[in-house]
Amino acid sequence: MGQCLSPSIAIQVENLSKRYRLGAFQGSYQTLRDTLTEVLAAPWRRLGSRGDSPRASQPLSRDSIWALKDVSLVIPEGEILGIIGRNGAGKTTLLKVLSRITEPTRGRVQLRGRVGSLLEVGTGFHHELTGRENIFLNGAILGMSRREIQSKFDEIVAFAEIEPFLDTPLKRYSTGMGTRLAFAIAAHLDTEILLVDEVLAVGDVGFRKKCLGKMQDVTQAGRTVLFVSHDLNSIRRLCQSAIWLDQGRIGAEGAVKEVVEKYEASFLSAEIRGNARVERDKPPHSQKYFSWASLSTPAGDPVTTFAYGDTLLLTLGMEGRSPAHSHFVEWFLTDLDRGNRVAWGASHALPGGDLPADAAEVAFEIGPLPLAVGRYTFSFAMGIPAVANLDFWHDAVRFEINRADFNGSGYHYTPGYAPVIIPYTHGHGKTRTPK
Repeated sequence: MGQCLSPSIAIQVENLSKRYRLGAFQGSYQTLRDTLTEVLAAPWRRLGSRGDSPRASQPLSRDSIWALKDVSLVIPEGEILGIIGRNGAGKTTLLKVLSRITEPTRGRVQLRGRVGSLLEVGTGFHHELTGRENIFLNGAILGMSRREIQSKFDEIVAFAEIEPFLDTPLKRYSTGMGTRLAFAIAAHLDTEILLVDEVLAVGDVGFRKKCLGKMQDVTQAGRTVLFVSHDLNSIRRLCQSAIWLDQGRIGAEGAVKEVVEKYEASFLSAEIRGNARVERDKPPHSQKYFSWASLSTPAGDPVTTFAYGDTLLLTLGMEGRSPAHSHFVEWFLTDLDRGNRVAWGASHALPGGDLPADAAEVAFEIGPLPLAVGRYTFSFAMGIPAVANLDFWHDAVRFEINRADFNGSGYHYTPGYAPVIIPYTHGHGKTRTPK
C-alpha cells in the first residue's frame, strides 16, 4: 500500500497507466428488473455451466491502446485542478480510475476522503428509479446515512430545479434535467473530492453560472475539485492550476495560464503554419504589385489564430518598381462571418510616410486586436498618391480570433458592425535593386 498521504495532499497518482483492448465485449443497457433477475439467476447459471461467462466467450482483438501512460500527479487539498486536452486524450479515463469505476492496468492512486463524481450524463443513476430514489441511492453509494442525505435533500432539489418531477422515473427526464440533478447531488453531498467531467457542455447559461459558483464554494470549504472541460475560458476563470493530457500522457502541468497557452499553441500544426504565408498565384500586369503576405506574432512565429487583445505582425512582399519615387500601401480588415469591414490602415497615415519606389517588403504591427471570435481577412491596395492605383489584392490572407474573453470573466466580447480603431505601426527594410 505504501506510505500514507501527507495531511495537505488530497490525491496522489504514481505512474498510472490504463490499457484498453480494441474490440472487447461491452454489455448493453439493462433495466432494474434485468439486473435483479440476473443477480438472482446467477447461482443457478453457475451450477449449470462450466464457468464461461458471456464476456469470456467473446474474442478479444490483439490490438490495444493506452488511454493513460505513466501519469503522475500530486493534488493539494482545496484546489481546483483543470484537466484539458483533445478528445481521446485520456481525461475521462483518468476520472474513471480516480472514481474507482475503472481499474488501472498499472500504477497507484491514493485518495484522502470520499469521492463524488459527475462523469457522463447519467453515470451513477438508475433510469428506472425516480429522482428522489436516485438521490438516496447516490448518497448510500458514498457511504452516507439516510439522515445525512435528508439534511442535504432540500438543497439538492432546489439547486436542480426539478421539484415537480421528483417522483418521476429518471428515464422520463430530459438531458438537461438529468444533468442538473447529477451535478446537484455530486456538489451537495459531503465528499472531500469532487470530479466533474464536461458538466458545462449541457445546460443553459444560468445553469453553467450556478455550477461555476458552486465549484468555487466547495473549494472554499476545503474540498478538492478536478474539472474536465473543453471550455478554456471556464478553465481559466475557475482553476488555479491545470494539466494538459496529450495521448494519455501529461503534456504540461502547472499554473493554469501557462498550461492553457501551451495547449493552444499545440494546435499550430504544419498546415496552419503553412497558411500563415500566402503566395499570390496570379499577380497583375503592373509595374509594382504584391507578391506574398504573411501573418505572425510580433516575435515572428507564423500563426493564423489569435485572441482578443493580441497583436499581430502583417508582412507584405512586393515585386517591381513604382514609376514614381514613392508609393503607399493600405490594408483593409473584413469580418468574413458578418461581411462588414471593421478596420483600415495605411503607410501614409503614419510618421515616415510612403514607401520608396523599390521597396520589396513592408510590415505592419497591428494591435491590440479588439475583435470578437470569428474569421477575418485582409485585403491590400497599393498606389501613387493622387496619381494612380497600382494593385489591389482582395481576400489575401485570413486569420481567426478563437478567444474573446478579454478580462477573464467568462464572458465574450460581442460582435458588432461598427468599425473599430486598432493601433498599428509600420516599417520597411528591404529594397530591391532594379535589374
